[in-house]
Amino acid sequence: MRQIIIEPTANPKVMKFIADYTLIPGSLELDRTSDVSEVPLAQELFNYPFVEKIFITANFVAVAKEDLVEWDMVAENLKNVIEDQLLENPRIYKQKKKELFPIYAEMTPNPAVMKFVSQRFIVEGFIEVKNRDEAEEVPLAKAILDEFEFAKEIFISDNFVAVTRDDSVQWHEVMVPVRGFIAEYLQQGNKVSNIEPQKHENPVEKLINREYTEDEQKISDILNEYVAPAVENDGGKISLLEYDKDTKTAKMLLQGACSGCPSSTATLKGGIENVLKQFLPDLVEQVEAVNG
Repeated sequence: MRQIIIEPTANPKVMKFIADYTLIPGSLELDRTSDVSEVPLAQELFNYPFVEKIFITANFVAVAKEDLVEWDMVAENLKNVIEDQLLENPRIYKQKKKELFPIYAEMTPNPAVMKFVSQRFIVEGFIEVKNRDEAEEVPLAKAILDEFEFAKEIFISDNFVAVTRDDSVQWHEVMVPVRGFIAEYLQQGNKVSNIEPQKHENPVEKLINREYTEDEQKISDILNEYVAPAVENDGGKISLLEYDKDTKTAKMLLQGACSGCPSSTATLKGGIENVLKQFLPDLVEQVEAVNG
């Protein structure tokens, strides 16, 4: 059990409750107007109406009280509260909420694109921002592009954000600040997009404004079942854009990390084309890429 020592201070209104280890890096000062939703210890202490302020730094918690009670009446109770809370949460962090929205970085086959993945959904569907003008209605993308000059394109899908960089930096130089920025933005509950995400069921609907033919639907079904999951794991998206029945050519729309990826053509020819030719030999003889 965490042992707390009670120690008076020069100010008769303030009592120190000292732990035998460091509670927090830096310091934290709170009163009844402060947002204490991130600090369970403060929530518990402010349940006592005579507690005016709390100051946490190094290895102690200092509590300032109102004059209506004496320390010998309440100090032991506060000591017990602090011990119980530290037993549940040994460390106190100013931004503890960040732990609720962890983001991890993941490489993609495209060296220019890094995928930042959340354990929670960001959007239902996907949004692609190819330049700064397109970012005006996508606040998350605009924030990233404004904060990082090297960022060129943003692709948001389900639980990840894929960021395309220019050649001025390498990802090992900037991955950590980008990850932290996205985590902070999402943790604060900021708006992701003002426009409706495109739906995965028919991701090119807004581009071509038509329904698939029977043959196109067969190709799309194979893509969705056998190809799309692996592509999405790499931070990209692939969809059937057009099918030429005469030449038996399927044109694929590549988005996110797939767009402009040096290995995308090889993947298209070596993997996706083979899959389609295997399952639909009478329909597909070759595939072509169209970068989104």
